[in-house]
Order: sequence, then structure tokens, then C-alpha cells
Amino acid sequence: MSTESQALEFDARAFRRALGNFATGVTVVTARDADGRQVGVTANSFNSVSLDPPLILWSIDKRSTSHEVFEAASHFAVNVLAADQIDVSNNFARPRDDRFAGIAHEAGAGGAPVLEDCAARFHCEKYQQLDGGDHWILVGKVVAFDDLGRAPLLYHQGAYSMVLPHTRMTKRDEGQAPSSHFQGRLSHNLYYLMTQALRAYQASYQPRQLSTGLRTSEARMLMVLENDAGLGLADLQREVAMPAREIEEAVANLKRKGLVEDFGECVRLTVKGVDDTEALWTIAAEQQEKVFGQFSKEQVETFKEVLKAVIRG
Repeated sequence: MSTESQALEFDARAFRRALGNFATGVTVVTARDADGRQVGVTANSFNSVSLDPPLILWSIDKRSTSHEVFEAASHFAVNVLAADQIDVSNNFARPRDDRFAGIAHEAGAGGAPVLEDCAARFHCEKYQQLDGGDHWILVGKVVAFDDLGRAPLLYHQGAYSMVLPHTRMTKRDEGQAPSSHFQGRLSHNLYYLMTQALRAYQASYQPRQLSTGLRTSEARMLMVLENDAGLGLADLQREVAMPAREIEEAVANLKRKGLVEDFGECVRLTVKGVDDTEALWTIAAEQQEKVFGQFSKEQVETFKEVLKAVIRG
């Protein structure tokens, strides 16, 4: 097959979905030019380049109307979002006249706006701009940074996520059973126990869900629609914790698979979608029975009430 044929058959959407398997952080990159115009865009292309000199990079779509300000500005700031800043991420991902309205910020190096309550902030002097296909790659020299120590917001398979401790067990000696680590004060720390329990639950549940051929974000959307047919973009965004752009792409994928259809300004499940969603709920029910079948009905109901109370805060 010729190179030209490969290029013609290249599926950009599939490529993007494959890239989504690489979990990244979420940033809002900001700048202010000499005329006082300030811009901010949500980006997950942020990465480190060099320690000496301290360089970082990120990329911006060449079609972005914000690029003009980034090109004119002497500095930009990379605001690494914390786990509770989903709304901030969505705000800077949407087209708006003033994305900074209602967002607490202050001037950083070179006047670039820096946001409050982030996980970290990098104040950068513009170092280099490189051509990167349909994006511009912007390299910045870090002139100052703020390590605020907050848990970061993550992005994986088109949906927001957050850091949880890994459940990997370590062996004391070859041939011995792994240690549980549930000793001392850790055995009484509810946060530690909840995060470990969630990771253990996902370890066997998520592979079964993915075996249906649906991505995590697509399965989540179908299970939300199962009970609430006819949801619009704003409702879906609230229920599935995904950026608007990813919701639109997931809906397009589900339409191509014949699982959802337009319903006025909303989307709803098709007949095939209802069947496939039932299969997802069956997997969920089987996993729940596998994990919680060892407990009495009263214990499970008490556990549910405790979780609901924690969620309500």
C-alpha cells in the first residue's frame, strides 16, 4: 500500500480516540498582550522539555482565535488544574466573549493571568514557536513557578478523572503471600480504604465493560440516557463529567453505531441502544453481586446510605 493511500485511509477520529488512552493532566494556558487583550484556553498537550534551561511546551490549534494574542504576548502562564476545577476547564474550553468573567485570577510574569486554587502554575517567557501540522507548538522558558500541592485533574478516554492510589501489592519474600498493608493507622483511615476499594473494584469491572466495544465515556453516556431519555448537551455534561467537545464526539460515535439518535435538541437511545445499555447494566449488576454478595442485604443497604451521605457532604 502506498504512503498516499495510507494517508487517505487514515481515520483521524480513531487516532484521537487511541491517543485518549494516554492519561494526561488538564491545564488552562493564559496570556496578555501589550494592548491588554487576555486569553485562556484549556489544553492537555502540556509537557516538560528541559531542566537546563527550564523549558516546557504545549500546542494550540492553528484555527484558534486566541493564537494571535499568544503570538503577540511576551509571556504565557500554564495553570495546572486541581481535581475540583472541572468547571474552570469547561469554561475555558467553550467559545465565550470573556472567559475570565467570574474566574478568580491575578497578573503573573509578563502580565499573563494566573488562576487561583490550581495544583501548580508555571510563569513562562515565550521561547520558541514551532510548526506542528495543524497546531502551533509553543515552547516557554519557565521564569517562576508555584507548587500549590493540590491533587490534579486528569483526562482519560475523553472523560475527566482523578488520581487514586494504586492497589499493587508487594511481596515480603519470594514465595510468600503479598502484604495487605492494612496495618497501623492506615487500617483506620477511611479515605485510604475507600480509594483502595474503588481501585480494586475497577480492576475487574472496567475490562468487562470495555469488552463490549464501548469506551468508558460512551458506556457512561448510555447508562445515563437509560433513565433520562432526551438529555441535551448541558445535562449530559453535568451527568457524565466530560468536556463538551468530547460529549459531541461520543454522541457522534454512538450515532454511527446506531445506539443514539437526535430527539429535538436532545439525544435519546435507539432500540439497539436500549439493548446494549441493558447489557452494560447486566455487567454492572454481576460485578456488584460478585463483590457484595458475601454481605447481607442489611449490610449493603447501610453501606449505600453511608455512601449517599458522604456524597451529599
